[in-house]
Amino acid sequence: IKCLTRTLYHVYFEIQKDKFMKLTARDIMSTQFHTLAPQTPLNEAVKLFKHASKEEGRKIFGMMVTDPEDHLVGMISMYDILLILRPKHIHIWGLMEDIDIAGIVDSSCDRAKSVLVGDIMTPEVITITSQSHVLMILDIMIKKHVRRLPVLENGKIIGIVYISDLFYNILDRFAD
Repeated sequence: IKCLTRTLYHVYFEIQKDKFMKLTARDIMSTQFHTLAPQTPLNEAVKLFKHASKEEGRKIFGMMVTDPEDHLVGMISMYDILLILRPKHIHIWGLMEDIDIAGIVDSSCDRAKSVLVGDIMTPEVITITSQSHVLMILDIMIKKHVRRLPVLENGKIIGIVYISDLFYNILDRFAD
């Protein structure tokens, strides 16, 4: 019985390994995604982030930016937005006990209303194809410190791979 159990385990392991070796972006990408236009004001973009999160049932931390023909022209993330809202000289404030934090945050938000998505987006976007292998995707995400990769075919956006989807897909295989 031990021999049979070992044999079954090895067969199961080989099947799982074979499936993993063939896994590509197409298998893990999200085909439901939201985009922003470069001319979208930042306060409107924040509302669209909230709407997209509600619609997808998970928090959205970044979106693709597209032109009127739906070509990818950039990416924007919550990090990009927070950089604009962060007061310039925060690193020299010390304990901040005597500073009106609420007033500073309100002032930053008012100032950011005139900023457009195109002003702060990342224009050079790393992309992948639907045939990109998951290990290549993993390598890109780790080396380039990106959490989402647009999937393009012939210049057209067909999906996006989020680091969380990649992680949980690998985790499912690891846990089996």
